Amino acid sequence: MITILNKRENFRTAFDHFDYKKIARYSEEKIESLLLDSGIIRNKLKIRATVSNAQAFIKVQEEFGSFSDYIWKFTNGKPINNNPKTLKDVPATTPLSDQISKDLKKRGFKFVGSTVIYAHMQATGMVNDHIEDCWTRNK
Repeated sequence: MITILNKRENFRTAFDHFDYKKIARYSEEKIESLLLDSGIIRNKLKIRATVSNAQAFIKVQEEFGSFSDYIWKFTNGKPINNNPKTLKDVPATTPLSDQISKDLKKRGFKFVGSTVIYAHMQATGMVNDHIEDCWTRNK
């Protein structure tokens, strides 16, 4: 994880400031240049997945109006408030993250396993897993 964080500015530059519309149009030449960029992690499958995920992202936007509308439909537009007592009570995956992962894969997304999706759900506020004594719990 720290390796990725230390290279984030290199990733931002290499991937056109994460402009998904540009990434969706990457040519083979651009992909090959990314594979030679020592400032990023040069995993061929993940680089190609970034391009295909950007294309799939656009298709989801076209179908649902926005990616936000698509992803929040899984929770009926409301955050799930769990009440873990300790960090050990916080799951890495749930049946819902399994469901979303499967749906994303069906739509052509790659590297979107259930653990990644659950982390996304936590990071975007779809699920609140702050433990009872966390200062942000009731905010």
